[in-house]
Amino acid sequence: MTARLKIGIDIGGTFTDLVAFDERTGQTVLLKLPSTPHDPSEGAAGAIEALIAARPADIESIAHATTIGTNLFLGQMGLNLPRGALVTTEGFRDVLEIGRQRRPESYDLFFERPRPLIPRSLRFTVEERTNARGEILKSPDADRIRILAEELRRQGVEAIAVVFLHAYANPANERMVREILARECPGAVVVASHEVDPTYREYERTSTTVVNSLLVPVVSRYLERLVCRLMERGVRAPVHIMRSSGGLATASMAVRIPAATIESGPATGVTAVAEWGRWVNRDRLLSFDMGGTTAKAGLVIGGVPQMVPEYEVGGKAHAGRLVKGSGYPVRYPFVDLAEVSGGGGTIAWLDEGGALKVGPVSAGADPGPVCYGKGGKDPTVTDADVVLGRLGPRSLSGGAVPISPELAAAAIEERIARPLGMSIPEAACGILEIVHSHMMRAVRLVSIERGYDPRDFVMVAFGGAGPMHAVFLAEAIGIPEVFIPPHPGVFSALGLLLADFRHDVVRSILQEASGLTSREMNSFFLAMEKEGFAFMAAEGFPPERIRAERHLAMRYRGQSYELTVPVEKSLARAVQRFHRRHRQVYGFASTDERVEVVSAHLVLWGGRAKPRFEMRPITSPAAGAGSAMMEMRPVFFAPEGWMPTPVYRRDRLLPGAWFDGPAVVEEYDATTVVPPSWSATVDGFSNLCLKKGT
Repeated sequence: MTARLKIGIDIGGTFTDLVAFDERTGQTVLLKLPSTPHDPSEGAAGAIEALIAARPADIESIAHATTIGTNLFLGQMGLNLPRGALVTTEGFRDVLEIGRQRRPESYDLFFERPRPLIPRSLRFTVEERTNARGEILKSPDADRIRILAEELRRQGVEAIAVVFLHAYANPANERMVREILARECPGAVVVASHEVDPTYREYERTSTTVVNSLLVPVVSRYLERLVCRLMERGVRAPVHIMRSSGGLATASMAVRIPAATIESGPATGVTAVAEWGRWVNRDRLLSFDMGGTTAKAGLVIGGVPQMVPEYEVGGKAHAGRLVKGSGYPVRYPFVDLAEVSGGGGTIAWLDEGGALKVGPVSAGADPGPVCYGKGGKDPTVTDADVVLGRLGPRSLSGGAVPISPELAAAAIEERIARPLGMSIPEAACGILEIVHSHMMRAVRLVSIERGYDPRDFVMVAFGGAGPMHAVFLAEAIGIPEVFIPPHPGVFSALGLLLADFRHDVVRSILQEASGLTSREMNSFFLAMEKEGFAFMAAEGFPPERIRAERHLAMRYRGQSYELTVPVEKSLARAVQRFHRRHRQVYGFASTDERVEVVSAHLVLWGGRAKPRFEMRPITSPAAGAGSAMMEMRPVFFAPEGWMPTPVYRRDRLLPGAWFDGPAVVEEYDATTVVPPSWSATVDGFSNLCLKKGT
């Protein structure tokens, strides 16, 4: 019987991961191949071709995570921004440059704001006006808009963003201009703000619309290349795209609002952790994803990934925290992640003063770490793991990626150890200590700085390098338990198969809570649900497969920013929940202050069939893990030094197996390191459960 596969493809900076699930047999197929940074679509299509060559099958659907949006605004992959234009209300031509007048680096005399995505010569104004109540005070002159369209055509503009003052309250003027420009400029993409971000704050709404308009041509061309490459290989399955919110969208929707996919890659891992938590009945999870280029941390509470309402694409990061004002704001739900330069390919180097540094530069997929033997000269985190014996010569991709300990040792000796007067193991340990300190900042940022104690959470570690380093982070920050799920190196790709479709509907309210009733609020949400359910029906989801979640963004009157809380039964309960959340985040709550409802958010989930992993019976723990041991090899642990360490083959570790550290567990896509004083057991879902001092 021909297999019928659902495929998830996650393209990282170093590796392209593929997970295929056969609905008929329940079997899972894994592939881990080097990425193709010059054109990620080539790597994605190549991974599917390799899968089909090894296993002929019918492909039902393809879910894909891409970082093409981030790469575009970081100037990677040789991508260039399309020639864009902004059409806005008279008097607001310079809103992109004025921004919030926020200075990200207060004491840097040479700091320069990021250049506007659209130059002033391509920012045009229209005589029109709508007030904050949605009343149209002046309509645009259609003849003048047609003259403007002639200028836009003459300028060779590819993307046009239309952003009018208070269009969130009444988009009539904006809609009229958009229709004329779309008709008069058939070769250009025209995006109106009410279609992308129908909420107040002019700068953020303008920035989001501009970013979205510039992404449309790039993302559409990328998806066209991907689909063409797939069709050349005989694959005609629909392609779905992961959004930054942790939900999927059809390819057509991804092209329409590509700003929602900017951080789609990192979101997949947290989505997988949320579903994993439901299987094992854990509701407070700390997601730790360490790949070849970066390390990311996020929280899942009660089965729900924690979210933020805004992200700055192309911005700078400091200790895992995005520096406000250093990038281009995109106002769309994003999975709350702290990301640092801390992947396996992160380069170690000495600064001018001779101090050891790790990152932010990565060796990437080409040439990669020195131990890959592809011409790399700069030692990396992976090279440090190799010389310490933690990563074996046949540990990557089932031996498909050969590893040279000799090359790794020579690079660390030449570039780090000899200049610092250290031994090679001491230098390698120094590299790991520094990268661990970077990653701990990310963990603290999403936990302690969000009002949560990380010691109350279970860490779920994945990514190609995550299981090698997770225990050392957990021990340093006080997390008592670490879980390594099956196939951790491709766990993010698995998240693409576990995700549902998501659609967001947002409306501005800007009224005090005391002036609203629960009935009025319910009517408001019912109108939004009518719109949202109609959209989901057009995407192929019947009402019984749609789940709706209601949220309100609230703040104390006079505050500049709001907190989003779920709405379940009444507006009064939502206000109480807001007070509690404010106390948790900021350390206080002003229950006597007036609360303002800023906007309503409706999240619609379209459920789809997902892989199900059944719990297997626990075997007798008395057997231990001896039958899974492949070899003994020396591994360096500080401060103990070199220690004889058993190396286990993970697919031979049955539920109920246990062993004490030190130990190394190898599998096709990742390696897990269990240091001394830690122990490991295998549960019914084949997770490795690591605990301290048992």
